[in-house]
Amino acid sequence: MRKMPERTCVITKEKTLKKDLFRVVRNKEGEVSVDITGKANGRGAYLKKDKEVINKARQTKVLDRILEVEIPESIYDEMLKIIEER
Repeated sequence: MRKMPERTCVITKEKTLKKDLFRVVRNKEGEVSVDITGKANGRGAYLKKDKEVINKARQTKVLDRILEVEIPESIYDEMLKIIEER
């Protein structure tokens, strides 16, 4: 049986399957995006696919610190929209 890749959410510090997390990635140009594939190049941070977690990340600006760049509001909106569509 293959081992499923796990990552740690930067808010809950919980180890979770990669598919249950969002990966927010900053590339060399400093552009930030939600990495749906999980394979984009750049520095990534993981957030649990949970509205409370996304909102807490927005309030605490934890992604700004980890990725060392200002995270646009649209990134949080995009993640919340994906959660609602599930």
